[in-house]
Amino acid sequence: MTKALFVIDVQNDFCEGGSLAVSGGSKVASEITEYLAKHKSDYDFVIASRDWHDASNNNGGHFAQAGETPDFVNSWPVHCVAGTHGAEYHPNLDLTPISHHIQKGQGQPAYSIFEGVTSSGQSTADLLQDLDVTSVDVVGLATDYCVLASALDAKNQGLEVRVLSNLVAGVTEETSQLAKEKLAADGCQII
Repeated sequence: MTKALFVIDVQNDFCEGGSLAVSGGSKVASEITEYLAKHKSDYDFVIASRDWHDASNNNGGHFAQAGETPDFVNSWPVHCVAGTHGAEYHPNLDLTPISHHIQKGQGQPAYSIFEGVTSSGQSTADLLQDLDVTSVDVVGLATDYCVLASALDAKNQGLEVRVLSNLVAGVTEETSQLAKEKLAADGCQII
């Protein structure tokens, strides 16, 4: 069995002080670093995703238009624009263990790591197939959006999926709980 850790969207804009901050985001970044310091040998690969949105457009309606209030369901404040401080990994996250980087949302809405590509343009699904990954653990931000979408897509790809619930943070407690219930109902383990 080949096992990977997905580190989902631990970026400045999703942590305290960012344009779309999740409460506890910087703490999760630190805790993932601590976890990997102790458990890196449990994984064959560590694959990190980042939102990497275009600056020159609304990314398929993902960014609310100027003067428009985001609905926080389909449209959001401008965040994680490629090449900006907000799109960078949070400094509390040690990048050393990360073997592969995925960029998603280039010109379009994207929540799941499976909607992204490597710097060479390889899809996440093809990367996992090339690496013979059969099992993934999922950590990161936000429980109720990108962690949820990534874990469900991994399960739909036929992978064994565990979400490490002490290494995620969500937008709200209520929607995070609903996300965990959905994940469990779809066959993901919540650890």
